[in-house]
Amino acid sequence: MSRYRFAIVIFVLLVFVVVGAYLILGNKGAGPQNVTIDVPVTGGTSMNPPSWTVHHNDTVTGNIKSDVDGEVHLHGYDIAFETKAGQVVSQTFKAVNTGDFPIEWESTSTELGHLIVNP
Repeated sequence: MSRYRFAIVIFVLLVFVVVGAYLILGNKGAGPQNVTIDVPVTGGTSMNPPSWTVHHNDTVTGNIKSDVDGEVHLHGYDIAFETKAGQVVSQTFKAVNTGDFPIEWESTSTELGHLIVNP
């Protein structure tokens, strides 16, 4: 093989290694983040946004403001937000469990949404 062809092969291999390393290391993310989610609950039947999406080990602060008294319950973490009409209730937790966890209005078991914790 001539030196010219050898140099081209080495160059192409080097490009593949650099691009591959960039793609692999670039997808690692920045690590755990602090995430704050502000959520209004209406009539104990809906919340906006209906889904909270975070990553494993994020520190999550949920701020819930309801127009009625009651409990918003986050299953999978067993966290209760005891709401009083017109007041903001906050809970902070570490997202250690991955998966899709329902959030419901406890007294009626009405599903309000989901916490989605990605790996």
